[in-house]
Amino acid sequence: MPLLLKKLNLPKSSYYHQFHRKTFEDKYRSIIVRIQQIFTENYSCYGYRRITSALRRDGIVVSEKVIRRIMREKQLVVKCSKVRKYNSYQGEISPEVPNIVVRNLKSEKSNQKGLTDITEFSIPAGKVYLSPIIDCFDGIPVSWNVSTSPDAQLVNTMLDNAVATLPDTAHSLVHTDRGCHYRWPGWIERMNRVQLVRSMSKQGCSPDHSACEGFFGRMKNEMFYHRSWQGVSIQAFILEINRYMIWYREK
Repeated sequence: MPLLLKKLNLPKSSYYHQFHRKTFEDKYRSIIVRIQQIFTENYSCYGYRRITSALRRDGIVVSEKVIRRIMREKQLVVKCSKVRKYNSYQGEISPEVPNIVVRNLKSEKSNQKGLTDITEFSIPAGKVYLSPIIDCFDGIPVSWNVSTSPDAQLVNTMLDNAVATLPDTAHSLVHTDRGCHYRWPGWIERMNRVQLVRSMSKQGCSPDHSACEGFFGRMKNEMFYHRSWQGVSIQAFILEINRYMIWYREK
């Protein structure tokens, strides 16, 4: 063998490295299957860190380096994309509300501070709008509403559902952008009636809304982009959004 390697100008270490790699598939066969299963079950959005955590919850401890190698070889790649986001600003249609949050998105307990916004999904069948409220304590959507129109009913229904989950003693702060939905009488009346505190960003100041924007970006990368929605009806797509939101909140 040394003579043959010398003739081929091949280092001995390279030969034996490739020789022993033949046993790689057998050694990690069950783990490879589980990694592929986790990746597929979770909208093909889990990177190696989240897959590592999922495996450890199953009692499987594997090096992150091995997981990265398996994902690379099995082409388990998380795809990302960015598009122009929906904008609901229609000017200063009601008195200004102070920015109480001032980029302090931390919260010591749940139901203390929430962020809300609207995002748009465009599929061949039409457009769908999602309005959630995100708890700054753990980043979990407390409540959400989905509609084909970005109207007052979209945000008002979401707020009504969120209020129904709050304890009677809670007087939460709800931070929004300067969109028209949060400056219409229906929204303001609901906020005042249950004694919720309003806070509002300056126009075009996205860092004040980073937790909500981050949630939308993660959601679209995980369940929307790089998937064909051709032939999917509006109602079927709304069911997909609700299914994802429940999966995100509970799993």
